[in-house]
Amino acid sequence: MNQPLKNKVALVTGGSRSLGACIAKRLAADGAAVALTYSAAPTKADEIVRAIEAAGGRALAIRADAADPAQVRASVAQTVAAFGGIDILVNNAGVLAIAPIETFALEDFDKMIAVNVRGVFVATQEAARHMREGGRIIHIGSCNSDRTPFAGASVYTLTKGAIAAFTKGLARDLGPRGITVNNIQPGPTDTDMNPDKGDFAALNRSFMAIPRYAQPEEIASMVAFVASPAASFITGASLLVDGGYTA
Repeated sequence: MNQPLKNKVALVTGGSRSLGACIAKRLAADGAAVALTYSAAPTKADEIVRAIEAAGGRALAIRADAADPAQVRASVAQTVAAFGGIDILVNNAGVLAIAPIETFALEDFDKMIAVNVRGVFVATQEAARHMREGGRIIHIGSCNSDRTPFAGASVYTLTKGAIAAFTKGLARDLGPRGITVNNIQPGPTDTDMNPDKGDFAALNRSFMAIPRYAQPEEIASMVAFVASPAASFITGASLLVDGGYTA
């Protein structure tokens, strides 16, 4: 079996469900030992670990709220302690709130900044302190940072736009160590945050060249490619996987 990530160690934040779970399982299938964080669903996290182990892989579930810097730093330390290092960080944990800017709650703003921006910074900073030569930092951004054709998503796009810009600076910071930094920007994807039968599904499909939602496995395939040796010369990029949403 081809395992391009054999002997690598990955940490996937928000890896207990939906897209994060698919990413964790795909990286494990490609040979990586995988740690995944969760904030409130230990049963689901344990299910992902068992599924990876049943397939012959190695996995670890770590409770860590992406909004809590201490817990985020501890999750990196636990990954390194359990598997002997870290080669791949996937910043997948994220939250979404949509509302008109005039009524957008400050509490929701603070939470999105804490998880979608500060949590990414803290995880990246801590992982970079331990990451080995040739490592990979992969953010899960959003195509909405390039195109937002509906109202109410201004704060969400603010957070994902910040990640797109962060990616470019990080690529410069970490390139001398052979570490690549990339931002994957999915389009509408069938997840529990944005299901393909949800309130916005019909509207989203109307914006797409391929009028369907992505499956999480399709996004996970791009993550696996960017994490692989085949992508060693790709860095500082925001990579759209959006079915033509931004075309």
